Amino acid sequence: MTIRVLLVDDERLIRAGLAAIINAEPDLRVVGEAADGADVPAEVKRLDPDVILMDVRMPKLDGIQATRRIMESSAEPPRVIVVTTFENDEYVYDALKVGASGFLLKRTRPEDILQAIRMVAHGDTLLFPAAIRSLAAAHGGAAKGGGARWHAQLTEREADVLRLMAKGHSNAEIATELFVSPQTVKTHVGNVLGKLQARDRTQAVILAYETGFITPG
Repeated sequence: MTIRVLLVDDERLIRAGLAAIINAEPDLRVVGEAADGADVPAEVKRLDPDVILMDVRMPKLDGIQATRRIMESSAEPPRVIVVTTFENDEYVYDALKVGASGFLLKRTRPEDILQAIRMVAHGDTLLFPAAIRSLAAAHGGAAKGGGARWHAQLTEREADVLRLMAKGHSNAEIATELFVSPQTVKTHVGNVLGKLQARDRTQAVILAYETGFITPG
């Protein structure tokens, strides 16, 4: 399967560099480019990409609002990876909250960019525990309430799974830690996402920090 990628960045040179890296891979293809977030919803509808590499800072509509519009307007939205210069950028935290599957720094090595695209295309998330913890501490770490409703709904084992998710553990690693099967972990993860009404692991972990279920540090 060829993974279809949409590039969104207001700098033409960055788009050209990413396109050259991506199009050199047999299983990846850049199907379109946009210079501003305002153009993204129409391009998503026209091109049906699997993954979007989304700059967070653009002149008309930033990557946060563009990501939100995509998530709200499509029953099966493409995966979004936000691209930023600084990992502690407040824009990154907000983009993850509205549905981005992860983020990359603009200085990320080409091979890691390619791996990230493949990961999110296959349903995984780019969860960097230390970076998420730092972002939560800087931009949303204090408990804001509103989480008691779903805190109470989680079983003890689901709560354990959520804490291990926040550490960046894979299903296999969680299974080893809890002495259960990977399929059991998969079921628990699905239950956690459902109870939190989270699209993926990243959103679940962000919500856990936002409501004080997990505290930074």
